Order: sequence, then C-alpha cells, then structure tokens
Amino acid sequence: MSKLKELFVLFLTFFKIGLITFGGGYAMVAIIEREFTERKKWLSAEEFADVLAIAESTPGPISVNSATFIGYKRRGFWGAFFSTLGLILPSLIIIFVISLFFDRFMELEYVKYAFYGIRAGVSFLILSAGIRLFLKLKKTPYNTIAFILSATLLVAISLFSWNFSSVFIILIGGGIGLLSWLIGFIRNKTKEKGGRK
Repeated sequence: MSKLKELFVLFLTFFKIGLITFGGGYAMVAIIEREFTERKKWLSAEEFADVLAIAESTPGPISVNSATFIGYKRRGFWGAFFSTLGLILPSLIIIFVISLFFDRFMELEYVKYAFYGIRAGVSFLILSAGIRLFLKLKKTPYNTIAFILSATLLVAISLFSWNFSSVFIILIGGGIGLLSWLIGFIRNKTKEKGGRK
C-alpha cells in the first residue's frame, strides 16, 4: 500500500471510529482494537496492549493517544497527524453544531432518554474492551495478579468512594512492572556469570 493511500486509510478509519462512538476514549478502545488487530491486522494483540499501556500512561485521552501512536507506528509524523485529526474531527464538528443550540437541544425529552441509553451502551463497550484485553493477555503470574489487584482496587475505590485517582494505580502498576523486569534482568545476569565460571 502506498504512503498516501495508507495515510488516507488511517484518516478515514479513525474518522469513522470518532463519528460512530459515544462515551469517550474508553468506549473507543474496543472498536480501535477490533479495527487494527482483527480487521486490518496491523497490530498483534500484544502490540495493542502495549499501545494502551503507553496511551494510558501519557497525558491526554486514551483514544487520541492510541490514534496518535498507531498512526506514528504505521507512517511516522504524518500518520500520527492524520490519525489524530481523523479521530477528533467528528467530535469537534458535532460539539460545535450542538453548542449553537445546546439549551434547546437538552430540553427535548427524547434527547434525555437517548443519553440514558447511550450511557448503558458505553458501559458495555468499556467492560467488553477490558474483558477482551484480559482474554488476550499472556497469562503469566505477574499479569494475572496485577489484573486482579487493579480490578479489586478500582471496585473498592468506587464502592467506598475513596479519594484515590486511577492515575496512581497506573503509576504503581508501571513501577511494579519495572521492578519485575529489573529482578528478571539481575537474575539473568547472575545466571550468565554463574555459567561462565
């Protein structure tokens, strides 16, 4: 596929995702994953999990960060530019149009009911994205324990209304992941030195 054609495909794909998805970044995750790992096969499930880890760890919405990263991975700066533009343009246009008559728009009874339905659908999209990612995750003891602890902590925070940001869970998970890697690295170096003697 030529560079221009791939840039156009990136733009259109993310434009479609931005146009049809309600509920923000987390609701888009399942659709982005399906589009790029199953349909286009541009990313493996493991690479997509890495994209999410990077997108979640950097400032900004996860969907925009994912689009930027995927575009950059495929076609460098211009891939990142057109992927990000494609994702945010539908929301920008829709919000601008709604802002012109927002008060009258929100007074309509059927709009309120539509938003109630959209909330339920968004909850399902976010949950399905989490389940799909967990099922595709390598089932190492570290990954399983990290998932269970994170999920338990998030549920406890919600149930007991603790004032604890999910950003700290991400940072703690990243720190534990680095510590785990460092322990493995030191173990391998120790084995190599022991094998040379």
